[in-house]
Amino acid sequence: MVDENLTPDEREAVVKLLRDTIAADRFPLSQRIRKLNSALSKLDPAATRVAVEPLPPPKAWINSTIGQRKRRR
Repeated sequence: MVDENLTPDEREAVVKLLRDTIAADRFPLSQRIRKLNSALSKLDPAATRVAVEPLPPPKAWINSTIGQRKRRR
């Protein structure tokens, strides 16, 4: 196993790099991130999957500028 060759400091650096990379990625469900999550779970079994922030609530849809004018009155 590759993990046997790593010192604790090196292991922590790799785990931190994986967590930062996963958290900063634009596509959290991509194949690349799935592989990184798999590697992270092998290096740090206690690591939990990084939660994806929920999207903000949708804004009210306005049909046209006429609808915007009616709303101002």
